[in-house]
Amino acid sequence: MSLPFWCVFISALLIFVAKIPVAKEMNKDGGYDNHHPRAQQARLTGFGARAYAAHQNSFEAFMLFAAAVLMAHTTQTMGWFVDTLAVIFVVCRVLYLGLYWADLPWQRSLVWIVGLVCTLLIMLSPNLRLVA
Repeated sequence: MSLPFWCVFISALLIFVAKIPVAKEMNKDGGYDNHHPRAQQARLTGFGARAYAAHQNSFEAFMLFAAAVLMAHTTQTMGWFVDTLAVIFVVCRVLYLGLYWADLPWQRSLVWIVGLVCTLLIMLSPNLRLVA
């Protein structure tokens, strides 16, 4: 499996890693309400609300990133450029979660932008002709 595909796999796992603190915060609120978890999540505040937002954003970022990697793969544009961008994306996503949980908004936004730019560049890579 190629490095960008491993990065897609890791990004998928990060969605579920991001859910762990959400579940812990929900459990503090009278126990995890498995009958109505979305209603309980909507009531979260502070750290719990930030953890839930980070979890939701993980889904959003994953979809674009996975599509970008598939675009590069199907156009046979895989190489050092796409590999590097994919790794930077994963690093940004890990940092993003930590920064969101720590309530560091401008730093979180900065790494989100870097991750988004990586995704967009991977999508554009077939036109950039930077294949190694």
